[in-house]
Amino acid sequence: MQRPNQQETDKFISPRSRYYGQVKPENLVFNANLQEFAQKLVIITSLETNGKLSANDAYKQIKLLWKQLKRSKKQLLNSNDPPVSL
Repeated sequence: MQRPNQQETDKFISPRSRYYGQVKPENLVFNANLQEFAQKLVIITSLETNGKLSANDAYKQIKLLWKQLKRSKKQLLNSNDPPVSL
């Protein structure tokens, strides 16, 4: 059996979906940030569900991710600021 390379493993662990909206750089960056937020959310909730992370710590991490996503959206709407990734 052939072992998958790192790129295939990354695609499996963090899949990316196509973007179907209006193609503008800020939309693409926000879409990437949103997908990354969703992936991190799945990981945090899985760790909490399996007892590897306390509910309080999971809440704090999710709250921080949400704030980062909101800040990213705000900065992308104000096109004078450089885009921020999560």
